[in-house]
Amino acid sequence: MTADPARILVVDDDPGIRELLTSALTFAGYQVQTAGTAAAALDALRDARPDLVVLDIVLPDADGLDVLRMVRAAGDRTPVLFLSSRDEVADRVAGLAAGGDDYVTKPFDLAEVAARLAALLRRARHEDLDPDVLVYRDLRVDTARKQAHRAGRPLDLTTTEFQLLATLAAGPERVLSKAQLLERVWAYDFGGDGAVVEKLVSRLRRKVDPPDAVPLIRTVRGFGYCLRADDPGDR
Repeated sequence: MTADPARILVVDDDPGIRELLTSALTFAGYQVQTAGTAAAALDALRDARPDLVVLDIVLPDADGLDVLRMVRAAGDRTPVLFLSSRDEVADRVAGLAAGGDDYVTKPFDLAEVAARLAALLRRARHEDLDPDVLVYRDLRVDTARKQAHRAGRPLDLTTTEFQLLATLAAGPERVLSKAQLLERVWAYDFGGDGAVVEKLVSRLRRKVDPPDAVPLIRTVRGFGYCLRADDPGDR
């Protein structure tokens, strides 16, 4: 039984480019959907749930960088390949900093675009299967490499902060008490001092949950802490 073809969303205001990429990627075995505006792209991301997005930066109703920031802030980790006529190094850096996974400039070679898309899909599928990589929404914790990223942005964590984050990410949406965190993060009870946990959670929250992102680290009053993106309760 063969796997279903990957679904690719092509977002570009140029109908010629949309047609060109649709033909080439369909021939390569992908399912392709297109959008010519940022609004249509956001609708397609919500409704069609593509496996990968090819995104132009200059769109008639919004900047592609802003579109991607909105997508990442909502917790969507769909790989994104920027396709843009902006070819300065600063433009590439801005695209990757906004949460993009790769960047190709126009005019482009179809073979290169297809190869980069295939590499992004392989990487995404490998992460889904890699037991060392913990993923929740746009948070990625690599326990083997001791690295953590939020929306593609590396997090500068101390050893203890990383261990706390990895502990929470290992069971997202499962509440852990202060006592459980003391045992799992420090390997002993620290005299039962829950204030140690409170201080570390506060420091970690400042790094993981910037003001423009959906908060992930939740305080569940009377119980403990967890990773949960859609909890309307206390932070």
